[in-house]
Amino acid sequence: MKKKKLITVAIDSPAAAGAGTQAKLIAKYYNLLHLDTGRIYRFIGRIKLISPERFSYQYIKKKINKLKINDLKNRNLLSDKVAIAASIIAKEKKIRSLVHKFQQKYAYSPPSKYSGSILDGRDITSIQMKDAMFKFYITANIRVRAMRRYREYKALKKKISFDEVLKSLKKRDKSDKNRKYGPLKKTKDSILINTTKLSRKRCFEKIKAIMDRKIKS
Repeated sequence: MKKKKLITVAIDSPAAAGAGTQAKLIAKYYNLLHLDTGRIYRFIGRIKLISPERFSYQYIKKKINKLKINDLKNRNLLSDKVAIAASIIAKEKKIRSLVHKFQQKYAYSPPSKYSGSILDGRDITSIQMKDAMFKFYITANIRVRAMRRYREYKALKKKISFDEVLKSLKKRDKSDKNRKYGPLKKTKDSILINTTKLSRKRCFEKIKAIMDRKIKS
């Protein structure tokens, strides 16, 4: 009996462009394992913030070896300080190598109950899943992204201004796009999805139409 081919989806995007939301919707609809790769760096970034005296390559290696996807759902990973720490840590080649192995495991060997996998982050289409069945680059206007993130923070009762969020996103964009290893960029074979004027539902419908055409053919 011929083994059914896994559906593999790779998404790259700058922060707050809506990629995480779309990845969750796609994962649910197509029964895919979803891995938000940025949260792995946030996980490591939070360790550095709360235990700087213990932070080392060997210590992080042990933590990554024991890491489970459920560990990445911790709401403490959503803070702006953790995001900034994660962006800095993501520049380190040795750390990226550890994270790469973790990502590869879930990208190409998801549990059998899933029909495939979907990863979203900054270097998924260019490095982590170069041969993915579907590759998307999701983006949006910087001010629209800042307002989305600002509303998220307000919902979490965080005291932060819109200007602070905007400044932070600009800093993160610069860091993500200019780092030496795994910079954020749109690959030639990625489909561009601009969510600036799209609702969550409309964006999902657009992506679903693209995926359904290829899956059915």
